[in-house]
Amino acid sequence: MNRKDLNPDEGPVAAFGVRLRGAREGRGWTQEHLADLMGYSSQHISAMETGRKPPTLRSSLSADTVFGLAGTTASFERAYIEIKRGALLEGFPEYLSREGQAAEIRFFESGLIPGPLQTREYAQELANSAVQRGDITPEQAVDRVEFLIERQAALVRTPPPLIFVVLDESCIRRPIGGPAVMDAQLARLIEFAEQPSTALQIAPFSMGARQPFIRLVHLLTLPDRSLMSYVESQTQGHLDRELTSVLPLVRNYHQLQIEAASQAESVAMINQARKGTP
Repeated sequence: MNRKDLNPDEGPVAAFGVRLRGAREGRGWTQEHLADLMGYSSQHISAMETGRKPPTLRSSLSADTVFGLAGTTASFERAYIEIKRGALLEGFPEYLSREGQAAEIRFFESGLIPGPLQTREYAQELANSAVQRGDITPEQAVDRVEFLIERQAALVRTPPPLIFVVLDESCIRRPIGGPAVMDAQLARLIEFAEQPSTALQIAPFSMGARQPFIRLVHLLTLPDRSLMSYVESQTQGHLDRELTSVLPLVRNYHQLQIEAASQAESVAMINQARKGTP
């Protein structure tokens, strides 16, 4: 595709390229200069501008930093998420834009390992199952896994966010994929627990009714110390910034951390699961 042929109506990837080129030329910058600012080669920028290379989460975030659009409705990140949202639950794209900025992130999950801690193979098994059920297309399955890997990469930054994770015991007991897939996934949890900016706990079945959550809950603390929550049903997600409804979730999460197994005890439980012992 050459410059004369560039047409935003050809699709969202082309529209992204038109926007990127327009923003660059509006500043009077060359592709080489933008490439230096974004940390890419000029060939990569050219390919993005002409739609030959689709944007990634990393490149979108980089463009937002360069053009001062981070967190705005006109951000490149938002445009990127729109490209990918066919493989995502409604409500989740808006949450992702905040997760990438958060100073502290708290996850609770029941039944499945949360996305930021999943191995590629574990994520692929989940995506393949969704295809078999007819929930998504094979193309969306590929997008879902690649998007997850990019999401994980966006959490690797300096300084790193503090990430607290509490998993229902079902997460480590429910087999996903074959033994090798599950063993590698459990090993990944142990690696996560060993990082200096993370904490991992298991909420054992014995907590019973004392466990306050029954489905996914994400809590974010942004750099300005504002709070927001994200919860999911089977078909949609909900992002909430109202303190009157977010603070009860925060209190419940803190209570969950008090009652859950310690990190040392949790790692021991994970190792037991790897050996197939109760």
